[in-house]
Amino acid sequence: MGDYSIGVDLGGTNLRIAAVDGDGKLLEKLTLGAEVSRGRDFVITEMCKAIESLRDKFRDKGQLVGIGIGVPGFIDMAAGMVMESPNLPDWKSFPVRDEIEKRLGTRVILENDANAAAMGEKWLGAGREYPHMAMYTLGTGVGGGIVLSGRLWHGVTGMAGELGHFTVYADGHPCGCGSRGCLEQYASATAVVRMSREAIARGESAELERLSHDPLQFTSRSVYNLAVQGEAAAKRVFENVGRALGIGVGAMVNALNLPMYVIGGGASSAWDAFAPAMFEEMKFRSSIYQLTSPDRVGHDKGTIVTRALLGSDAGLYGAARLPMLENFSQTEEGRN
Repeated sequence: MGDYSIGVDLGGTNLRIAAVDGDGKLLEKLTLGAEVSRGRDFVITEMCKAIESLRDKFRDKGQLVGIGIGVPGFIDMAAGMVMESPNLPDWKSFPVRDEIEKRLGTRVILENDANAAAMGEKWLGAGREYPHMAMYTLGTGVGGGIVLSGRLWHGVTGMAGELGHFTVYADGHPCGCGSRGCLEQYASATAVVRMSREAIARGESAELERLSHDPLQFTSRSVYNLAVQGEAAAKRVFENVGRALGIGVGAMVNALNLPMYVIGGGASSAWDAFAPAMFEEMKFRSSIYQLTSPDRVGHDKGTIVTRALLGSDAGLYGAARLPMLENFSQTEEGRN
């Protein structure tokens, strides 16, 4: 089997842990309830138990090179701490990495979950043919990650890649980060529901209003279902999503001119509803944007904007990849 690593993806609902070998083969995956409401120590203990069970299973089959853990929030990479996370309030300024290393006696790399997803797509997904790429994760919020020469770009303070907090409308909707008009306020699942409520308030859609009477059913997915059925107000909501993404991604094309931008996360399943408006907006917003498609790899030098391929497993594979890169001090440039 050879060397392997263990990746951890901690979300608001599920805690997923996987053993992955150096070729990207999934050896085994465990899924537990995250139960973050029971506190930091409980979650860390359950995580360590699951990691230990995988390590024991593969102890005689290969060498564990390390553990990568993707968590939502702002990460202090040098200190191995979660600085801020709405999903993990009692993890703030706690030495997560050192605590888990002490319990397991194995090197641990703590990483932002969107960065981990970007690394997963770079290694095994949509970006595997490219040394440089950026990824947007559309979910409850909008996350992002930037990969340069096969390595995650963290910036001077470790906070790079917060693509959801690009300002796309200067005086737009207030954002939880303290700014206004952030991409997250127009391209997330939460934003889809909010913009749908705004359409209802303007009297634009009886169908959306009927849907809103059941809060449990009034989701971005149900609004998308109305959009694909041709409901005008729901279609406009996703056109707004596309325009906001076009502004944000277009600015990234202008700034970095990367060969590939990958759109992932649960809300990216509405691709056919928002992508046309996104591409139209990019043509207007980016003076250097030239679209190509993934099947033209190596044939032209356009910009590829495409959907992610790994789905919810991107962060899990990316987290597992991180200790491998540290172990071999490689950049993946030119690797599959």
